[in-house]
Amino acid sequence: MGGPGGGAQSLGVGGQQTPSQHFVQIQRAIPMNTTQLVIATLILATQAHGEPIDTSDIRVIDGDTIRVYHAQPNVRLVGFNAPETRHAACLGEFELGSRATRRLRALVREGNLDFEYVKCSCPDATQGTPQCNYGRDCGTLKSNGRDVGAILIEEGLAVPFVCGATHCPRTPRPWCED
Repeated sequence: MGGPGGGAQSLGVGGQQTPSQHFVQIQRAIPMNTTQLVIATLILATQAHGEPIDTSDIRVIDGDTIRVYHAQPNVRLVGFNAPETRHAACLGEFELGSRATRRLRALVREGNLDFEYVKCSCPDATQGTPQCNYGRDCGTLKSNGRDVGAILIEEGLAVPFVCGATHCPRTPRPWCED
């Protein structure tokens, strides 16, 4: 199945490159260790420019999925993975996923939001189908100029998850590894 991360082309405002595009360019040029990867993800996540969006136009589904403009399909936020709540593999994942969801709701309530649709990291001709990201769209969301994924990662409520142009690595789920 296609992964949830953002792909190589922005579908948003002004033809701006997405954080994933910047990251892929850097990743090809410089091998990175985990710490460098996290730092690069946090920096790059703040560079995309979306359009302002009203708080009433966003419904938080979980820590990395939102509904935009009250319409389907839902939008998988890219660049990070938050713990599951509905299909949690352990109690720890459920509890952390619930905290991530509450934190994302708080960030949305604060307002000053920017949202941008981005191309999902799926094989050609699969975007919008169940074979690509379970039929969800992909996007980025900023609160007060900061990518919400970077905030959740910084607070220990999510982990970095950066995909290539047409596929994603195995989804990181470190919450139940005790």
